[in-house]
Amino acid sequence: MIDVRPVGYVIGLLVAALGATMFAPLLADLMAGNGHWPVFLESAVITILIGGLVALACQNGVSSGLSIRQTFLLTTMVWLALPLFGSIPFVLGGSALNFTDGFFEAMSGLTTTGSTVISDIETLPEGLKLWRGVLQWLGGIGIIVVAMVFLPELRVGGMQIFRSEGFDTMGKILPRATEISSRISVIYVGLTLACAVTYSALGMNSFDAIIHAMTTIATGGFANYDSSFGQFGSGVEYAGVVFMMLAALPFVRYVQLISGGGATPMLKDSQIRTFFIVAAILVVLISVWQWSLSAEMTETAFRKSLFNVVSILTGTGYASADYMQWGPFAVTMFFFIGLIGGCAGSTACSVKIFRYQLLFTSIKAQINRIHSPSGIFTPRYQGRPVGEDVLNSVMAFFVAFMVAIGVVGVALALTGLDFITSISGAATALANVGPGLGNEIGPAGNFAGLNDTAKWILAIAMLVGRLEIMAVFTIISWHFWRA
Repeated sequence: MIDVRPVGYVIGLLVAALGATMFAPLLADLMAGNGHWPVFLESAVITILIGGLVALACQNGVSSGLSIRQTFLLTTMVWLALPLFGSIPFVLGGSALNFTDGFFEAMSGLTTTGSTVISDIETLPEGLKLWRGVLQWLGGIGIIVVAMVFLPELRVGGMQIFRSEGFDTMGKILPRATEISSRISVIYVGLTLACAVTYSALGMNSFDAIIHAMTTIATGGFANYDSSFGQFGSGVEYAGVVFMMLAALPFVRYVQLISGGGATPMLKDSQIRTFFIVAAILVVLISVWQWSLSAEMTETAFRKSLFNVVSILTGTGYASADYMQWGPFAVTMFFFIGLIGGCAGSTACSVKIFRYQLLFTSIKAQINRIHSPSGIFTPRYQGRPVGEDVLNSVMAFFVAFMVAIGVVGVALALTGLDFITSISGAATALANVGPGLGNEIGPAGNFAGLNDTAKWILAIAMLVGRLEIMAVFTIISWHFWRA
């Protein structure tokens, strides 16, 4: 049997910490004078009390470290427990959400998916608007820690290539592992502040600037308006593109940059170069398609193409236009763009660039072996040979990801949803992108009209996708519990 006390202790502390963050939206409501602040006081007391009691009850089982099975369990249970308590303000508050909707919104927030069940967002109390931003901001930094500390050690989805002893650090300009998390936190806060100041300078009011900065750097996509970024001017859109791209780069490269390593590691990182090349190609394709429809080359068409492509590619999920109206080519492209993702070790989501690099490297090596059977061809990543365990893990991830999309899509169809809504809903939840396709859950809609069963399926899919699929699949296997 697994000793769950160390897991419970950590989860209890994190739940209590989540409760402490509820005082920020409480203050926002007090300052706004809308009378909504008691909701966050009640929610904070409940969350801190239960989290603290769980931590105290499990304290006697705390050991010096976690076993691999305990780590698997912790990484999954944290993303179940935090949305559970994060949903309390939505259920008690002025959003009139039931538990299913509240949990869906909180899960979407913490996994930085950005799908929402709330209509007329403009009418929400200031505290709930801020709470949506806080959930995504916390989820963004949380997934960086998971991606850099837990998943490489769990050896799932090819993430083991980023283990500290094997990852090419381009000169080893890195602090000790215990210092990396704190430096990432400083960088994360710094990027958020820079984004907020930029948005404010370009015309957003301070409140909107803070919340949209949090959801931009988290690549989350929650906005304060039903029209998302369509509410703002062209300058804000261009700024959003810059900060979404910055948030989708590996944060370890920022750590190297401020640790004296210079910009060389970032410039030489093939994952970063490939990410920018892919983004550029996609923007050109969608822009040319837009221009072909309007028969003229306009700045507006380019800007809308640029913003929405970057938003979906990074998994942010903002929308500045309803690209469902751009024709079948653009709609199909946006579906596949959402399955690409940003760089590993960033707040971006989906499959991620490095896995495609490893996939094509493996395919190239196999083609060379077929062409020259007597030759020796070793797949390489950034000049380093890639082990069979990494390649097998990546292949397993791709298979699991595609199978999961099929299973979730079928499950959604069984609830009565049409094909486009089902398959795009499955893809956007597992890739943690946000908007799906179609009139209901597309960029101009939301998930409010879905039935409760569909919302629970999608909420679970968000969790599975955010934890790179294989980590969750492992703990639901019989062998995991029997070991």
